[in-house]
Amino acid sequence: MLTSKNTNMKLSLKHIYLYSLIGLGASTLASCDSFLDREPITSVTPEAYFSTVDQVGAYVINYYSWLQNSRGQSLFHDKNWRSGMTLNDNNTDNLFSQSGDLNYFAGEKLVPAGKNFETYYSRIRTWNWLLEQILPKEEAGTIQGDEATLKHYIGEAYFFRALAYYQALVRYGDMPIIEKVLSDDAEELKALAVRAPRNEVARFILKDLDTAISRLQDQGYMNNQRINKQTAQLLKSRVALFEATFERYHQGTGRVPGDESWPGKNMSYNQGKTFDIAGEIDFFLTEAMSSAKAVADHCTLTENSHQMNPTLGQTNGWNPYFDMFSSENLSSISEVLLWKEYNLSIGYTHDAGYILSAGGDQLGLSRSYITSFLMQNGLPWYADNSGYQGDTTVSLEKQGRDERLQLFVMGEDDVTASDPRDPKVAAKNDVTTLDTIPLLTNSLELLDFTGYRPRKYYSYDYDQYQSNTVICTTGAVVFRAAEAYLNYIEACYEKNHGLDGDAMKYWKAIRKRAGVSEDYELTIANTDLAKEVNIVNGTVYGDLAVYSGDQPVDATLYNIRRERRCEFISEGMRWDDLKRWRSWDLAINGHYMLEGMNFWDETYKKYENAPNMPKLKADGSSDANMSAASVSKYIRPMGRTQINNQLFDGYTWKKAYYLEPLGVQDFTLTATDPNNVETSSMYQNPYWPMTAGRALE
Repeated sequence: MLTSKNTNMKLSLKHIYLYSLIGLGASTLASCDSFLDREPITSVTPEAYFSTVDQVGAYVINYYSWLQNSRGQSLFHDKNWRSGMTLNDNNTDNLFSQSGDLNYFAGEKLVPAGKNFETYYSRIRTWNWLLEQILPKEEAGTIQGDEATLKHYIGEAYFFRALAYYQALVRYGDMPIIEKVLSDDAEELKALAVRAPRNEVARFILKDLDTAISRLQDQGYMNNQRINKQTAQLLKSRVALFEATFERYHQGTGRVPGDESWPGKNMSYNQGKTFDIAGEIDFFLTEAMSSAKAVADHCTLTENSHQMNPTLGQTNGWNPYFDMFSSENLSSISEVLLWKEYNLSIGYTHDAGYILSAGGDQLGLSRSYITSFLMQNGLPWYADNSGYQGDTTVSLEKQGRDERLQLFVMGEDDVTASDPRDPKVAAKNDVTTLDTIPLLTNSLELLDFTGYRPRKYYSYDYDQYQSNTVICTTGAVVFRAAEAYLNYIEACYEKNHGLDGDAMKYWKAIRKRAGVSEDYELTIANTDLAKEVNIVNGTVYGDLAVYSGDQPVDATLYNIRRERRCEFISEGMRWDDLKRWRSWDLAINGHYMLEGMNFWDETYKKYENAPNMPKLKADGSSDANMSAASVSKYIRPMGRTQINNQLFDGYTWKKAYYLEPLGVQDFTLTATDPNNVETSSMYQNPYWPMTAGRALE
């Protein structure tokens, strides 16, 4: 336990703001996540600790498990996390999982009776405490060891504080900005328990990242298994692009400072503030472009060999682009800025490779996602003379398409095993193919819900999946430079309503790597937004990102968004993108229906008498294992039965869901009268009540 006047105090929760601001986080060091395979720190005192650079580095590495997205999902394969990062696209129009979120999509999400800020403020406090301890020692020169290494470790601390604030910004918007460990003084706590407007929070995050960038060493440091300068630059571009586009597309909804219905305008501490939101948007877009360019020009994209499947004996090395997501060592890949290593000898492994080789892990990609991919000639699939072959099988649907679709989505003709050590391969002395999507009607554990099984993170190394044990050691990409290319393109177009030379260069490079014609203007000219979004009787079947709010975007911006969607399959970008673009609005007055592959034209015949396969049942009963042909020829994973099924007609959305609610205790702990939440120095996010309950709108 860390002990000091500030970290070992007794707290009276009925008098002070969120206990996480002063009592949690740095007071207990979490168990080491083995990012560098170090033992956890169990007991230290600040007086004796932080006297060496190694001690500072050990503290920071202890929190690498906090590399998460805004939804609290890990940015790498956690041990025993089944199909790993694939699930980070869950609850979007990209992917459906059995663990779908009724809270959002059936309108069941509630304002919690307790606190909702504490996770993020306990993390923020962890870094505030560390910086308070070590910055004076750094200035005094009392920390023994290499100065450059110490400077780097402090840069990591600033990065992590920025990341914690960014995760909170995405979820809650306006946030208190706390830069120090608070004393046990009720009046000080209440004075600081005020929500800064979100644009101020975003500027604070960028300031922390600038400090991190000035201290961190370049890519290559410690084999890219610790945060480096380019990682911080990439996060800076992500934060700036998120804030710019959120402010643009949510202006007027009450979620943006200065809106007539912005709840912060009624607080005394915001009186006198004015907001030039157009100027803020321009500032953030400029920052997004400059930081993205710094990364894009520093790194090169990984090569695509254009070989879509391995041959007999090829376990890796057949396509560097595929290998980037399935190799054990990613340290020499220029595109990979930060990655996580696994080691079987110390029992630090995951099971993504095994799960993806055995079945669908109760998930599946959406048809909307599949149809967003262009043909290799640059035309949308529906365009005249596109060369589209139809969708009666997944492999047929992939023919002639963007090679990201061919590489990272499993089809019937794709190789599932190529290693001669695999008994299936040895028996025929040839590669083994999927032949048919095997688990559409199977028991839940390994079910393919949509027929579109992800192949990113799949491995052809037999050692990775030879038994039903958690033995996979393929590395996990955490940050990669392709995001910088796409951040720059989008920020440039949002800022200038046109593309400069760098944006055009980056877009062509991304498309060339994908095996798609570099002529993006041909794509734009042949894009039909109505076919992309595919709205029928108020239900959306296509790409939500065609719209921001109640208006479609133009064809160029849509294709920039399309490129981002296709590039980041199974990398967890989609949830934040749909939120910042305000693209869920289409499901407020209607529904979003997620569909899978074409089952009822041809594929169903393979299941009627298939051995070792449960009998096909599509009668709408409680134990039905397939949606009925009368509903759609495409699989509807939410439509197998109407019995106790709130999602049978698809996802719905509420205005409130773009921001998370504060909890009731967030108000009572900061109220002058604990019995009256209206006297709180905090305010609730738009469309949420200040008492426990469902969203108002």
